[in-house]
This record gives sequence, structure tokens and C-alpha cells, in this order.
Amino acid sequence: MKYHTRDEGNYTIIALTGDVDLNYSPRAREQILQQLSDRRHVLVDLSGVAYIDSSGIASLIEGLQYAKNNHLSFGLVGVSPAAHQVIQLARLDRVFKIYETVEDALTN
Repeated sequence: MKYHTRDEGNYTIIALTGDVDLNYSPRAREQILQQLSDRRHVLVDLSGVAYIDSSGIASLIEGLQYAKNNHLSFGLVGVSPAAHQVIQLARLDRVFKIYETVEDALTN
């Protein structure tokens, strides 16, 4: 897994690519929580994710919970088909705010 971040307005966009699995989800979790602890609203771009397992999903859930507890926004953007399937199977598509593009998220 690789990631890169960029700021747009009050948001930090964290783009994840590759596999978000047990080996790499701690890095994703660390980056998500770091941005949130800096009082930034966060959008996680999953368009480049080829595979995500339960540990990757757990990192996203932890970010969502942190954001809610601290009155910050947290959403997913451009969810790849592989990631969408896992999110949908876990019925988390009803929990996360999911946007097609960063621009959609920023205007909502």
C-alpha cells in the first residue's frame, strides 16, 4: 500500500493505493488518525485500492469514530469496486458517507 495526502480547504484527502491489508492497514490507520488529531476533516480516496481486508475496514471505522467524537467530517471518495464490495458486504455503505469524487464531497 502507498498513500499520499493533499489539502483542499478544510479537508485533507488521503489517497490509498494497492492492498490495504493486515500488513499495511496500521500505516493507513496512523495517517488517518494523525490528520484527524490535527483537527482536519478527512476524505479517504479509495479509488486506487485493489484489495481491502477487515483490518483495513477497521482502520476506516476507527477514523470515522474519532471524527464523530471530535465533531469532524469523515468520508470515503471514489471507492474502488474491490473496496466497495467489502464495504457493502459489511453493510457499512449505510454508515460511511461515500462520494463519487472529491469535488462532490467538498460541495456537500
